[in-house]
Amino acid sequence: MQMDYQQLSAQRRSHPAWRLLAADHAPMIASFLHRHFIAPNIRTIARQQLASHLDDHLYHLHELAGEVLFPKSATAYLDDWASDERGWLRKYYPGGQDEPHYDLTSPTEQAIAWLLGLGQRQFIGTESRLMTVFDLLRQIIDGTELNPRTRIAELQKRKAAIDAEIAQIAQGRLDMMEPTQIRERFLQMSSTARELLSDFRAVEHNFRSLDRSVRERIATWEGSKGELLQEVFGKRDMIADTDEGKSFRAFWDLLMSPSRQDELTALLNAVMALDPVRELAPDGRLLRIHYDWLEAGEVTQRTVARLSEQLRRYLDDQAWLENRRIMQLIRDIEKKALDARALVGHAAFIDIDAAAPNVLAPMDRTLFTPPFKPVILHGVLEEAAEPVPSDALFEQVHVDRLKLASNIRRALQERKQVSLAALITEYPLEQGLAELATYLSLATQELPSVIDDTQEETIHWTDTQGRARIATVPLLIFST
Repeated sequence: MQMDYQQLSAQRRSHPAWRLLAADHAPMIASFLHRHFIAPNIRTIARQQLASHLDDHLYHLHELAGEVLFPKSATAYLDDWASDERGWLRKYYPGGQDEPHYDLTSPTEQAIAWLLGLGQRQFIGTESRLMTVFDLLRQIIDGTELNPRTRIAELQKRKAAIDAEIAQIAQGRLDMMEPTQIRERFLQMSSTARELLSDFRAVEHNFRSLDRSVRERIATWEGSKGELLQEVFGKRDMIADTDEGKSFRAFWDLLMSPSRQDELTALLNAVMALDPVRELAPDGRLLRIHYDWLEAGEVTQRTVARLSEQLRRYLDDQAWLENRRIMQLIRDIEKKALDARALVGHAAFIDIDAAAPNVLAPMDRTLFTPPFKPVILHGVLEEAAEPVPSDALFEQVHVDRLKLASNIRRALQERKQVSLAALITEYPLEQGLAELATYLSLATQELPSVIDDTQEETIHWTDTQGRARIATVPLLIFST
């Protein structure tokens, strides 16, 4: 990739990653987005939840500085980061929900990764990377060799080396890795594993760019609809057949293999138990990095499926005609504006009362929203004539469905299935029967599960008053 002055000048003005690095509040923005998106590998966060996290983050920074450094509200900052001028967050509405959600964009993740790389690394290894270069070169040569004799000779050479190593081990001579070599290879593995997570956002961004270009092509298409469909779906196939599409599909097929998942789990547990690795104090999330890959890959797969469904609706007859008509009207307006450009003098060309009609529909009036901080007009409050019972305010029970679903996923990380009774043994009920009913609702509506009505299991818990409770339910098994 070549770099010249004009290209860098354009990127400085338009690229979101460069704009983030040059922003006045870059340390606050990067630290917050890394803590709540990249570090826990969270793809999307609802607006209210993310604003609450940002309020806590700003409050902590103000406490440390002893002054207000960032005067705007949390929601104002989020809207600013998601605007077209910034492009650091993607704001969208999931299907069936009226609350906006936010997702980190790929350029933002690139900028944060570059900032992380500025820190002094605890160990810079070169041997393992040199060995990786040799291994990759051998794979290329072996995979492109057309002469059968040459390939057989290479395999026999490897076989002889393996036989010699087996004979050496049989004689009691073991060549062990030095602790330095172990640490070097572990750090390279962990760095590559985390880079894979950022690749998923880049792949998803590429699919969104493709979808946007296809929509623009549809809106400006002049030929027949049959020719348009042929070009659109031909591009879809072409993207799937590119190097990036083939590599992602091969990676996904390999990761979805149960035997590969079990093998990777066993390898991670064995490596993390080594003394040289424990001395590095590695992040415990590496033990479940393949589950993070699966979660990120599922988000990418769902995005592609959702874009395909939206494109199908976009191509139906009604939308086709409406978009053609809109583009034709825009072209007519542009043409007339160009024709009238020379006719406009210093005097007013045309007078209008307003740029748009002022329509006040009764249904456009929003419902009353109580203020966050009530305004008290009188300093003295009058006591009510009769006492108002407030017991109902303290008897409300809210069960967090997301927390219960997270308990199920954590239990399934180390096994392929778990019963409801075993799950409640690990995560005791805190809200009694309401929480138990929520588990049943998750099993029947959202998560993969099997319910056997011919068998029963007993659930035990202790209520808020210390009394033991027992419930008998059909055998319920959650599975991956």
